[in-house]
Formats: sequence, C-alpha cells, structure tokens
Amino acid sequence: MSIRTWLLLMLTPALLAWSVAAVSAEQDLSVNARLLLAARNGDATGVDRALTAGASPNARNRLGETALIVALKRNDLAIATAMLDAGANVNQAALNGVTPLMAAAYGGHTQMAALLLAKGADVGALDQLKKNAMTYAAGEGHTDIVLMLIAKGVDPNAVYQNDLTALMWAAGFGRAGTVKALLDAGARAEFKDNRGKTALDMARDGGYAQTVALLERSI
Repeated sequence: MSIRTWLLLMLTPALLAWSVAAVSAEQDLSVNARLLLAARNGDATGVDRALTAGASPNARNRLGETALIVALKRNDLAIATAMLDAGANVNQAALNGVTPLMAAAYGGHTQMAALLLAKGADVGALDQLKKNAMTYAAGEGHTDIVLMLIAKGVDPNAVYQNDLTALMWAAGFGRAGTVKALLDAGARAEFKDNRGKTALDMARDGGYAQTVALLERSI
C-alpha cells in the first residue's frame, strides 16, 4: 500500500466526521441566526430559505443590527429589498441607534432611502452620536437624499448636536454640490456652531475652494 493511499484511508473518516459536524452546526443555528448569517454573507438564497423557514425579518445580531441594516451596510440592495418585502421594521435601530434610514443616507442609497421613507421611516431619529439621516447624508455629500429629506419636511436650518446644521456638515467636508442644494433650499450661512464657526469658516479650514466660493456668494 502506498503512503498516499494510506493517508487517504486515514483522513477520510476524519473528513467525513468534519462534514457531518459542519452540517449539524449549521442545522443547530436558529432560523434567525441563519437569516443574519446569510445577510452578512450576501447570500440571497440563504436569506429566502431562512425567511421561508420562519425567521423573523426583525431578528437582530449581537450589535442589535437587523438583516436590513446588515444588508444596507454591505451595499446589498437586493437583500435589503427582500427584507422590506418580508416586513422588516423600517425604524428598528441597532444598539448604537443607527436606523435603516441612517444607513441608507450614509451609504448614498437613494432608491432605498425613498423606499424607507415611503414605508414611514422616522426622519428625526438620532443615534448615539446624536446624528440623524440628514447629517449623515449632508456630511457624505449625498445631495439627492438631502433634498428628499427636505421634501419630507426636514428643516434645512435645523440645529443638531454642537449647534451644527446640515450646511455645516456639508461645508466641513467640502461637499460643494450639497452645499449649493442646501443654500438653494434656504439654508442660512450665518449660523454658528458652539465654537463660533460658520459653514464658511469650516470650508476655509478644510481648504475647500469651491465650497468657500459658494458660501462667500451667499453672504
């Protein structure tokens, strides 16, 4: 008997035992855990199987994230849509307070944000950092979502944590397109944060010439 044959004979039982154990471990997972694992892995078929088997669309992982939030963080809009179709709560926040709408706003998922808003997403919800969908969208320069939120009644001059406005968030990161859209929507450039800085000051501090020019013309 060759060494190779002997090794195969020795290893085969171990490999079979490992395969059985792996299958058993997967079966031992609760249906909710399987749903969350599939969402994390981008496994749309696994998500569908778990939901069909009775998984709750609002099941949460140890961070308090639902499969909907997990999918949005992964930019997996197909699974996110599947979760909404399955009845996921659009306002179910993770332990850090981040809601699906905040995740969509941060990621720039315009169509998903529109769908969440149509299903009643709370535009004013705050996370542990006291940020909301508007501040995330403005800071990331996702102008379409900023305008969508304004159309839903969010005040372009609302003041948030540390006396910051959406205009300041956009200006501080040099989001010229978003700054222009906010100014056009009536955002006021003279507001100051708790340090006494305006949006223009923040744009100058960051060296964002285009944003500076827009704000200077608005004064």
